[in-house]
Amino acid sequence: MAERGRGWARAVRGLLLDVSGVLYDSGAGGGVPIAGSVEAVRRIKASGLKLQLCTNETQATRESFVRKLRALGFDISVAQVTAPAPAACHLLRERGLRPHLLVHHDLVPEFAEIDKTNPNCVVLGDAAENFTYANLNEAFRLLIGMEKPVLISLGKGRYYKETDGLKLDVGAYMKALEYACDIQAEVVGKPAKRFFESALAELGVPPEQAIMIGDDIVNDVGGAQQCGMRALQVRTGKFR
Repeated sequence: MAERGRGWARAVRGLLLDVSGVLYDSGAGGGVPIAGSVEAVRRIKASGLKLQLCTNETQATRESFVRKLRALGFDISVAQVTAPAPAACHLLRERGLRPHLLVHHDLVPEFAEIDKTNPNCVVLGDAAENFTYANLNEAFRLLIGMEKPVLISLGKGRYYKETDGLKLDVGAYMKALEYACDIQAEVVGKPAKRFFESALAELGVPPEQAIMIGDDIVNDVGGAQQCGMRALQVRTGKFR
C-alpha cells in the first residue's frame, strides 16, 4: 500500500491551487495570507513542480489580482493564473454573444474588447454589492425577453470566506435567475470540465500527473476528479 502511494507521488508533475481559502482569506485591506501559505508556494516552486492557480476569482482583473497576491508575499505571475473572465471572453467571441454584465465593477475591464451593444446574453459574476434587486431584476428582464435566453455564470459557488466571515457567492444568484427564467446557466469556471482542461493546458501536464488543492469539496475537489485528476481538500477557508 505504501509502495503504491510513493509511486503515485513520483508521477505528480504539477499542482493546481485554489486561492481564496487556500492561500489567503480575502477581505478589507486586501485580505490576509493563511499561515504557511507563502512559504508553501515558495517550496512548491523550488521543488521543480509546475504550479498554476485555478481560481473562480471574479472581483478583479487577473492583473490586479496578481498585484494583490504579490503584495501579500506570493511570487506569482499573471500567466500562472487561470480565471473565469478570460475564459468567458473567449466563449463570447467564439459564439458571437454580446453580454449584459452583472459583475463586480473591478472586473469590467476584462470585457473591454467585447461588444456589449444590444445584449443577447447575461454574464453573471461575483458582483458583491452590485447584487441589488434592481440589477438582478434588470438581468431577469433581459433574459425573460429573449427567445433563447443565455445565462453565463463565472462559477457556481455557494459561499466563500472573507476575514469577517462567510459571504454568499455567485451560485446563489445564478440559481435565482435560473428559477425565475426556467433556464439552466452555462458555468465558466470551476467545476466546469472545460475550465479545468484549460488550466491543465496552461500547466502543461495531463490530468493523471496533476493534483488540485482547494477548500471547496464540490467546485475544487469534485470538479477536478471529474476531469480525471486527484484532488485534496484543505481544512482552511470555507471548510466546515
